[in-house]
Amino acid sequence: MDRDFLIELFSAFGPVSLRRMFSGYGISVDGVTFALVLRGAIFLKVDDQSVPRFEAEGVGPFQYESRSCGRTVTVASYWQMPDRLYDDPEELAEWARLALGAAERGAVAKRARAKPRKRAVAKASRSMPVPSKPKSTTAKAAKKAKRGGKR
Repeated sequence: MDRDFLIELFSAFGPVSLRRMFSGYGISVDGVTFALVLRGAIFLKVDDQSVPRFEAEGVGPFQYESRSCGRTVTVASYWQMPDRLYDDPEELAEWARLALGAAERGAVAKRARAKPRKRAVAKASRSMPVPSKPKSTTAKAAKKAKRGGKR
């Protein structure tokens, strides 16, 4: 799939940005990636709210073979877009909105999980003094001791 085809395919949804990613493209709106184009298929972002709709269509999550260990890896957050949507731009736009919503909810949840850790680390670093190295263990002191204290 080329860029022009993808831009036209999502035109009923609205303007999208395409970015080279892996061996395909990431499709995003305002910096939020909601779809991936890999191996000739489009995979839309899902969450617990949207997975049942994909299951009802009989499609599954993105999978690939790991080069290092040869097992199949499943990426549960992106599911294949139903083939019938390639011929129905209006319904594709609806599914794209669903995927964008999942991506936005995921981004909000990720930010919420990240904030407490940052505060905890900053708070801990303020309350705990950083121990300094004894002067005798510094590299300069070690060299001096090796020479017998003479310069």
